[in-house]
Amino acid sequence: MLVVALVPLSVIWYLNYANATQRISHNIDQQLTEVSKNLVNFVDNFVLMHHQILKQTSTLPDIVSMDNTKQKPILQSIVSQYDWIYGAITLGPDGMNVGRSDDKPLKDYSDRVHYKHVVGGAPLGMQVAIGKSTGKPNFLMAVPIIKPNEFTGVNDLVGVMSMAMNTTQVSDIVTNVDVGKTGYAFLMDAKGQIIAHQNEEFAKIADFSKHPAYVNRPAEGIKRLTYEDKGKKVIAFAHTNKYGWTMVVQQDFDEAYQPVKDANIKALILLVATLLVVALIAYVFSQQLASPIRNLTRIADEMSRGRTVVSINETKRGDEIGALASAIDRMGTSIRLAIERLSAKP
Repeated sequence: MLVVALVPLSVIWYLNYANATQRISHNIDQQLTEVSKNLVNFVDNFVLMHHQILKQTSTLPDIVSMDNTKQKPILQSIVSQYDWIYGAITLGPDGMNVGRSDDKPLKDYSDRVHYKHVVGGAPLGMQVAIGKSTGKPNFLMAVPIIKPNEFTGVNDLVGVMSMAMNTTQVSDIVTNVDVGKTGYAFLMDAKGQIIAHQNEEFAKIADFSKHPAYVNRPAEGIKRLTYEDKGKKVIAFAHTNKYGWTMVVQQDFDEAYQPVKDANIKALILLVATLLVVALIAYVFSQQLASPIRNLTRIADEMSRGRTVVSINETKRGDEIGALASAIDRMGTSIRLAIERLSAKP
């Protein structure tokens, strides 16, 4: 009975375990993927909005004029309208500062990455840099300032317009994401520099170029990853957007799959309890079957030795053992009568 019960119960337990693991894995993947996609959409819209601001502003005649006095009011209006934008400037094709939203001295920006992207022909230049005063990542964007050439009919690059902003707005959205107790999200740029992270220590270190999520990130789209982080196994989804930034949403593996462990423990407890009940029932039934059989065997053995048995209690049973006992009882009666007849003969 134990063997017969163990096989189907084990199969049922395994199927339930496999089904629970698959279902929970699907739910985990779906949750992390959904969070990642929502965050990436927000970041893409954030970049797109500021790109549009730059593009539209860079086409204004006063900006195209590359006249500092005409540009400054426009640059100052940008900074005043958006709290997170702390600086707007224009640069000449050589990288020298032309106009500024503040009153700081003009500088040479020819070594800046976002400037190099634009003069190299890119429609948008981007760079993440650590602010000297805050120690936190700042986001720099730049677009070309184009002026149509009346003689050649070709647009000439007359300058570069750039603005600098803190990442507070992005950080607030990214770092406020909670996935269980251990899950969180962080954002890296194309070079592995941290743009947003819930841990300020990491945000200040900024370089995640050797982090497993960055090293194994997809070239585009989303990818499921597992790796060690602070000595713990984590499950993560890395999503690379169209700007080359990577959004990572991760959660500790143990926490994510805790429901599977809980379901498995409950299933094992149920399995063990069922086997104990089966064992108890098997023992009770075996005693009810084995004891009368042993008794009938003893009675049959005594009859074979010529001993008379007064009564057989098992004849009162209504099952097959009772029928066997009745047959043995009749046999005993027949043997006793035969012996009596033989004894009565002279």
